[in-house]
Amino acid sequence: MSTIQISAQDWRRIKLAGQILGGVTGALATVTALSAGLLLRQAADARRIIPMAEAPPPRGDGLYGGKFGGRAISMVILGDSTAAGYGVHRPRETPGALLATGVSRRLHRPVRLHRLAVVGSMSSGLPYQVDAALEHAPDVAIILIGGNDVTHASGRSSAVHHLGEAVRRLREAGCRVVVGTCPDIGAIQPIKPPLRWLARKWSRDLAAAQTVAVVAAGGRTVSIGGLLGPMFEADPVRMFSSDHFHPSAEGYARAAAVVLPTLLAALGEDDRAVLTGGEGVRSLEEAAQEAVQAPGTEVSAAGRWAVLRRHPWFGEPRSWFGHRSAPAAPGAEGQSVPGGRSASSAVGWTPEDQQHAS
Repeated sequence: MSTIQISAQDWRRIKLAGQILGGVTGALATVTALSAGLLLRQAADARRIIPMAEAPPPRGDGLYGGKFGGRAISMVILGDSTAAGYGVHRPRETPGALLATGVSRRLHRPVRLHRLAVVGSMSSGLPYQVDAALEHAPDVAIILIGGNDVTHASGRSSAVHHLGEAVRRLREAGCRVVVGTCPDIGAIQPIKPPLRWLARKWSRDLAAAQTVAVVAAGGRTVSIGGLLGPMFEADPVRMFSSDHFHPSAEGYARAAAVVLPTLLAALGEDDRAVLTGGEGVRSLEEAAQEAVQAPGTEVSAAGRWAVLRRHPWFGEPRSWFGHRSAPAAPGAEGQSVPGGRSASSAVGWTPEDQQHAS
């Protein structure tokens, strides 16, 4: 075996390179330590600003649309404070009530709602909620989860596993499942950059992983992350409740309007245009990544492939994966729909309904 000869000049070059590398590594370590300190301080500041939950939200359980008669659709809503409707004061303003009312009005059938979501819950709490849900023999389940997994920095793989298992158990019981994926925590005002940027990335990464797990388990997802994006940032007074963290009644109405089309599709009522050819068809991983970029994007299974659909909400023109949707029809936000109510009230009871009723 030959011996490698290293000259004195080569040793000097190696030593200099080592010194430079050591300096760069030290500088990176210093920057990382400073960044970690800043992020920890920002997280502590946000926790001080955002108040702790003081009282549970209104339940909203019960029968909706009893006047229609026939067998009631059994609906359960699982998840965290967003699913429970924390931040509103009337049962009819909670997401479960809005969705139950919307389904009842559209299908002309009664809906019996059971709210099993728990304020502060992470995905690890879903097994217990599913246990309770199965006692009601649900026809359809809505799950809104993920925000607390981001704010508590819980393991993403564990959170996704718990959600996938929850969907699998519900599907095995014959229950249809619609999951609203992780919201954009980076849009919450008390969270400042650079923590805001990281929170936004964490939210999107979790939402994409949730989509893969849910669709693989037989459920459907709706991306709602962007709802806590430009729309909420542009009008935080209306969209957020008094704690600046949870949505207001108007914010929940908008979220429910995005989830409702997919919920109706899961129940067999879908008036959206049928996609032709390969339009909107992706691999599951590609579909998951694409869905997190736009609110209201539904992902469902089609054999080994995933199908993406979008639905115009509040009359807004939407892009159908390379094609423009039809122009906004009457009933867009700010316009009236039959009955004199705003478009958002087509989902269920909203603040506008109360004004018209009074």
